[in-house]
Amino acid sequence: MRGGPGQLMAGRYRLTDRPELLRAFAVDEHTGESVLLRAVELPALLTAGQDPEEPNPGHGDRLVRRVAAVGSAAPAWHPRLLRGVGAFVDGELLWTVEERPAGWTLAELLTAGPLPPYRAAELAADLAGALRALHEAGLSHGNVAAESVLVCEDGAAMLGGLLDGVAQEALAEDLGGPGGRRRYEVRATLVGPVAERWPLDGGPAGDCWALGVLVQRMVAGRPPFPEVGVPELVTAVREGRREPSVVCGPLAPLAERLLQPDPTLRPTARAVQGELAALLASAPEPADEERVAREVELKPEAPLVPLRPRRRGRSGGVAPESGAARGGGSPRIPPALLGPLLVGGVFLLLVLGIVAVVLFAG
Repeated sequence: MRGGPGQLMAGRYRLTDRPELLRAFAVDEHTGESVLLRAVELPALLTAGQDPEEPNPGHGDRLVRRVAAVGSAAPAWHPRLLRGVGAFVDGELLWTVEERPAGWTLAELLTAGPLPPYRAAELAADLAGALRALHEAGLSHGNVAAESVLVCEDGAAMLGGLLDGVAQEALAEDLGGPGGRRRYEVRATLVGPVAERWPLDGGPAGDCWALGVLVQRMVAGRPPFPEVGVPELVTAVREGRREPSVVCGPLAPLAERLLQPDPTLRPTARAVQGELAALLASAPEPADEERVAREVELKPEAPLVPLRPRRRGRSGGVAPESGAARGGGSPRIPPALLGPLLVGGVFLLLVLGIVAVVLFAG
């Protein structure tokens, strides 16, 4: 895509920076809000049997209506769902438009490494709430992935990418038919080897499976299935060859159920939301840096002993331990007494000095 800051698209969206490949940030001049534009290509194959130099505008318009219908049916009121604004065709690209508050994608955050299990549970709970709202509205998402999750400045997660996923699936179906090898090839080109995007089944059960993959990606720093290529990924998913969910720590039982091949054995988004709420309610206090780095403390000539949690202060910080609690013998002198004791000591030395002078002179 060509263009740069200031360019107006669809008579409404003013670009705010130089666009990336098939993605651009803009301001909606009708509402003043920041939006994200994502695009999928409308290749000449859409007009099979026609001159590639003469694209079929009616086909693009039909895709726009299909995407817009899903956006209109989505529960825009939900605080954990990014609202889809609309879609439009510009040349050979179909663009979807989505609100974009300040934040970072989960994919960007994971480049720094995996997340602690309970932090991952907080984000997964937000996503489960968003999926629950969609499923109860009779919709499925189909694009649950790290790139579609926005982590806002307040730490909450919002699920986006709904319209982009609808556009990709609609294009794959139009080019390849409702099923079969051709549709698989087109979808592989559009989606790529992203584990969350290749469930064995679609609908709400497929969304929950994708959430299980994402949970393991957040905690382990990698997905449970190989992403070296689409054929290898799809084969591993079909054969159930994956890394065990034990790497997810306290989230392992939930991840294991979400990744069940049988969709009837997976929990619903509502059940996932409730289970994560219970897990977070029983979460331990935040640990200090030493405990994060090492879960056990090595004592000389003694077995490994678990570290004792430190007392919490009223403000939520870690209260310092007393000398007796550390095994350091007698307690320290309180800081408030140091001044008086020092003055008293100096005065005593002066008195002793005067007495010594008098005795020596006498």
